[in-house]
Amino acid sequence: MPTVSTQSAPQRIGWRGDLPQLSASQSLARVSAQHRAGYEVHDGEHAFNAQPAPKFLKRNLDPAERPAVGDFVVVEAGAPPHIVEVLPRRGSLTRAAAGERYARQIIATNLDVVLVLTGLDGDFNAARIERYLALIDGSGARAVVVLTKRDKVDDAEADEALAALRGRLPADTPVLAINGKDAASVAALEPHLAAGATAVLVGSSGAGKSTLTNTLLGEKRMATAATRASDDHGRHTTTHRALLPLPCGACLIDTPGMRELKLTGDEDLELFADIDALTEQCRFADCTHGNEPGCAVRAALEEGELDHDRWRNYRKLHDQREEQAARFEDRLRGSHEPIRSQRRRDWQERE
Repeated sequence: MPTVSTQSAPQRIGWRGDLPQLSASQSLARVSAQHRAGYEVHDGEHAFNAQPAPKFLKRNLDPAERPAVGDFVVVEAGAPPHIVEVLPRRGSLTRAAAGERYARQIIATNLDVVLVLTGLDGDFNAARIERYLALIDGSGARAVVVLTKRDKVDDAEADEALAALRGRLPADTPVLAINGKDAASVAALEPHLAAGATAVLVGSSGAGKSTLTNTLLGEKRMATAATRASDDHGRHTTTHRALLPLPCGACLIDTPGMRELKLTGDEDLELFADIDALTEQCRFADCTHGNEPGCAVRAALEEGELDHDRWRNYRKLHDQREEQAARFEDRLRGSHEPIRSQRRRDWQERE
């Protein structure tokens, strides 16, 4: 990885541009972790604990207005220090929270890169990677797919996984295969971790997020655990989101493994733009892509131009997006009745 970067304190936490106007008792910091008892923030020199100001504790406050990991905040000095303002975000990575009641959960904010980690073992799941990319679409960040545990498989298996993904994902989505324990292998990520950039690691438990974090840091700071031999699933070793300044000058946010990846309803599903273009070529505007004459989608499937698994995942994500959008509209109208749907089982992408 790159040598230690020389940056000012604000730059070391990813701040860009001029500093905001602050009083003598205030300072700029970035939320690096959130705990039940408060927050941990980093000012570029030191990490310290801070409490949210009372306005952030109001019961009816939209959770999106509260500080989140990755936020730049204004901290008022005191015993303890208090977060008094969340500065405007340039984007956020969000998912729908679990449960019947519609709610959105911020994973991290102010991101440049989302590193989607999937192990080249039993964890490999192309459909799940597409789901991650759907969530990333509106985050303001670019996605990089990282296949970890390259040392666990032979060249043929690795090449097959890379080919499968490159055939399903947009051509401009980088796909890398690395050994997260080997600094030389991890160096492939250097172009995506420039000084001042903020990256977040996402993926299921056991995908190698903590191992990769330790290699990027150059020290073993994050706990790791072996995957279960029975199913290659990992144990949760990261229990909360944490922002870490890297020696190369980038910032890295490590996250716990996510068992549910529910769309919010706002996704554009741009990674399926080619399928959307196909549907527009169908003879009938209300084509269900079943047995209708002149269906461009069925023709592409039969001729092998469209992958059947990718088509099924597109329909699954499209249906979930529509259901989630309806739930959001229902919440805005003030109704809390759950929307019943036969597709509810498809909303959960278990890992």
